[in-house]
Amino acid sequence: MKYAIIGSGKIGAALAGQLARHGIQFAIANTRSRSSLAPLVAQLGDTVIPATLTEALQADCIFLAVPFGALQSVANATSDWNGKVVIDAMNAFGVPPEVLGDSPSSGLVARALPGAKVVKAFNHLPAAILGSEPAEKDGRRVVFVSSDDPHASAAVAALAGKIGFAPIELGGLRASSALLDVRGASLGALLLQNLIKLDEEPS
Repeated sequence: MKYAIIGSGKIGAALAGQLARHGIQFAIANTRSRSSLAPLVAQLGDTVIPATLTEALQADCIFLAVPFGALQSVANATSDWNGKVVIDAMNAFGVPPEVLGDSPSSGLVARALPGAKVVKAFNHLPAAILGSEPAEKDGRRVVFVSSDDPHASAAVAALAGKIGFAPIELGGLRASSALLDVRGASLGALLLQNLIKLDEEPS
């Protein structure tokens, strides 16, 4: 599977660091230019491929780590989202609740990217914690995963486990929205929660 990260801000850089640390090759792009990625690529090494937005969107699994307001610009960069796994690592800070309506923010992502398998994940941790070593004390840092596509959810959970996190699947996007969404001044109960899942002791 080919991976890409769209966004090179704090969250995108944190995700890039985790993938690079585990030797996973991926493309990274932003809405500015390939040259603006040079410092991050130099820092992370040769598993990171600087790309244009169009090039990065050829990947099978795409992390969206741009400001929520940039969603439509990314959506317009390709006409073919069909079958792609899109990991929504964004939060709808500053988006009026009336824009979201009764939909979770990932519902807007799914409507903007027709045919994509949208998975909400990696959005609940601050960038500094997301980019740090997931192993802590006697366990691993939790990453919550939700999607209306169970196969996509399982694939993203497996990737989270591969890079050292403890994935917890929450179910569908609507069922988990109250836990993971930003809606006006209201934050989901699991946002900003740095939780550790303890390793099971051998019996």
